[in-house]
Amino acid sequence: MTSPSSAGSAARGVVRLLNTSGGRVLCLAGQVDETVVAAFLQRYGREPARVDRIEAGSVTSLSAPALDLVLDHLHAAELAGRAVPVLRSPLVERLLGTARAAQPPVAGATARA
Repeated sequence: MTSPSSAGSAARGVVRLLNTSGGRVLCLAGQVDETVVAAFLQRYGREPARVDRIEAGSVTSLSAPALDLVLDHLHAAELAGRAVPVLRSPLVERLLGTARAAQPPVAGATARA
């Protein structure tokens, strides 16, 4: 059993790249803060990975760097002419909608996910 004080110090969010039978997935869950994003970037690097979908349906909190990470992956897919479906929590839906509406369209890209 974990004591309440030690449980509070553990990361409450996660960002991972997963290889699945359906392709590569960028998976975000929980409270995705700056520390979680920094750990992801240290592990996988800054270059957006080629992903087949983004799973963010269980995100409860999304920091600005986390939103930028998702947008970077979507933008890279758009530039390559690929649509990447995003499973979104209501919070992610709202943040992506606001952020994507403020961005200019990518010339020659497919419709936004």
